[in-house]
Amino acid sequence: MSDVATFSTFDPATGQLCHTYPITSDEEVAQSIARASQAAIWWANLSFRKRRAILLKWNALLISRLAEAADLIVAESGKPRSDAELEVAIACEHVAWAARNASFYLRPHHRFPGLLMANMSAHVDRVPFGVVGVIGPWNYPMFTPIGSIAYALAAGNAVIFKPSEFTPGIGIWLAETLTEIVPEHHLLQIVTGAGNVGAALINHGVDKVSFTGSTATAKKVATACVERMIPFLLECGGKDPVLIDSDADLHRAAEHALWSGMANAGQSCIGAERVYVHHDVAERFLEILKERAHEIKAGVNYGAATRPAQIEIITRHVDDALKYGQQVVGDQNSVGERFVEPVIITNVPEDAPSMREETFGPVLLVNSVRDMKEAIAKANDTPFGLAASVWSRRNGEQIASQLHCGMVSINSVFTFAAMGSMPFGGVKDSGMGRIHGPEGLLEFTYPRSVVKPRFHLPLEFTSFKRTLFADKIITTLSRIKHK
Repeated sequence: MSDVATFSTFDPATGQLCHTYPITSDEEVAQSIARASQAAIWWANLSFRKRRAILLKWNALLISRLAEAADLIVAESGKPRSDAELEVAIACEHVAWAARNASFYLRPHHRFPGLLMANMSAHVDRVPFGVVGVIGPWNYPMFTPIGSIAYALAAGNAVIFKPSEFTPGIGIWLAETLTEIVPEHHLLQIVTGAGNVGAALINHGVDKVSFTGSTATAKKVATACVERMIPFLLECGGKDPVLIDSDADLHRAAEHALWSGMANAGQSCIGAERVYVHHDVAERFLEILKERAHEIKAGVNYGAATRPAQIEIITRHVDDALKYGQQVVGDQNSVGERFVEPVIITNVPEDAPSMREETFGPVLLVNSVRDMKEAIAKANDTPFGLAASVWSRRNGEQIASQLHCGMVSINSVFTFAAMGSMPFGGVKDSGMGRIHGPEGLLEFTYPRSVVKPRFHLPLEFTSFKRTLFADKIITTLSRIKHK
């Protein structure tokens, strides 16, 4: 009889057993890091062109097996198949973008050495860290970690990925597909289990950590990394606002705000949770929103809550919001054992827990404001700063420029997440660092300054033989340059 510890995943919609996986032991984590360290040396020494070719070949394999990936995501996350297929497609877009653009953004950059060092050549290399530990979430179990995995690989690192214990299947599949392309090197390995397995990655000394999850857990990860001087990237939650000006296209604003808040059962860190609408159009907006919401049904338009404990948080927030505000759509009875029907509540006080804490469920809280100045102030009055959406025909960019968050969509929602060129991440309690885009590539390297003399000057400045004449030259040139 095997004494290997295991854990199981379950279909969020039915509670039926999906699969049982081994819990990676502490010793196995250490062994994975050792293997990854060797792979990282080989990988980093390849040219950008060769790494690009391998990653694009991997991406072609992922696309050819899109249906397999979607099946795994549906089974363990509970989302509709169309959403799972969209997730895989966008993830593949990021693999391709990272592979194709790494050489441009990570190539050596030459720098001007300055007048005093005019005889020197100077450039900055971007150096991969080595082994990157990626700790992923359950809500987008392929798209979100790919934002770290693909960019870390393109930058020349090997990766060890710990998927969420709720959705490990897609992570194992990703590693298996890359192994088909590069069977002789451990470029992407998977460790499975709960938080202690992620902690083991840090304890055994990966070279960088990329974490996605709650702010509370992120702070623990950051503390553990700081104690070992391991750099880290944190992508956490949000209480993302939607701001709707008086000149907005109300039908589009309502449609997209509803989708932003309800898609994926509201389990999106960049999904709408708070809506601030100009009082001149608030009544009409709520009418449209209510009409649209009645067309949406859990189990059809979105799936079950992936994590059972989330139901408790949603219940508490709905109770809290209805204690102070007014029902528009849904109530406590909308929160079932596994599925949550759409809930929309208005006039909830800004200091209510339901307005301050992340709900991560299909719940929208809608408040009217006198003007967009008030909307901006209320949108910013939060410990979070991840994403926002602004709806205005004339004032979108002006409003967006005053929001304290990492990402803003104007007259749209979520669109930045699908663009390989755009950085993804937040500020304040929503995290630090960026995935995606040039910033995502740079995130998985460190700068190394390299200088050398192009020719020797008769005046030696960095020597104990430096003369008074040399000192005079230095001071004279400085006065000329800086006067």
